[in-house]
Amino acid sequence: MTRARAVVALLATAAFVLSGGDAGAQTGDPNRGEIVFAAGNCTSCHTDLKNKGALLAGGRALETPFGVFYGPNITPDPVHGIGRWSDDDFIRAMRKGVSPKGEHYFPVFPYPAFTGMTDRDLRDLKAYIFTLPPVAQPNKPHQVPFPFNLRLGARVWKLLYFREGPLLPDSSRDATWNRGRYLVEAAGHCAECHTQRDRLGGLDRARWMAGSADGAEGKPAPNITPEPKTGIGDWKTTDLVYFLETGTLPDGDVAGGLMGEVIRYGTGRLSADDRKAMAAYLKSLKPVVNKIQKAAK
Repeated sequence: MTRARAVVALLATAAFVLSGGDAGAQTGDPNRGEIVFAAGNCTSCHTDLKNKGALLAGGRALETPFGVFYGPNITPDPVHGIGRWSDDDFIRAMRKGVSPKGEHYFPVFPYPAFTGMTDRDLRDLKAYIFTLPPVAQPNKPHQVPFPFNLRLGARVWKLLYFREGPLLPDSSRDATWNRGRYLVEAAGHCAECHTQRDRLGGLDRARWMAGSADGAEGKPAPNITPEPKTGIGDWKTTDLVYFLETGTLPDGDVAGGLMGEVIRYGTGRLSADDRKAMAAYLKSLKPVVNKIQKAAK
């Protein structure tokens, strides 16, 4: 090797180390990732929409029974965002709920649902996020009282409730149903808001998708099982598909709040086939009476 080539190689190696190794390398497809981004509605939780914050720069307040959490900055900013994350870092966070530093994330970050996503979708999602503008905005500290602010508590919670994915297809069901289940349970993490939790914050599987008294932002989330009195049992499949596209309910009312955002930035940007798949899955669920909502009437 000539001296000139040796110098070039040395400089290239130094640049590689200073940039954080292969953190900026992309192996995913950002075009596919844009679809995954919509399916997960990343915009709402990671953007302070109320105060017209920058896309994915964090600051969105998420009220829970355990305190107020703020969505973090997930722009490609290398200091305040995830700009130094490798693909493996990103997959570990989404699949295992563990940060690049080895810290366990609080389950307000819905990794218990995201764990079901495929490696391909996660790589594509990261590739798309890394095409967006970096924003040098620090994260807001969570307002969570003791002992719920302890990372050790998050680790114990995972031992009790967390089951690592990915979500495997059900061979007894067709491709449409499996696609719908994947979009609802994993990417869309619908159960995180629409399923009641116990005192420790674990999802009550016996009331799967049957609504929650303390859903997102401290507000009730409706029953989305096909139960006729308290759920969506009297909705036609076409009603549900149209709702996921436009936010318009069968009675002509329009979804607002966080659900309105889910449709505007999420399901409304999916393909018609994906919305039909989600509807097919939801209509197949076991009907469950929402006793909490009935008691509140």
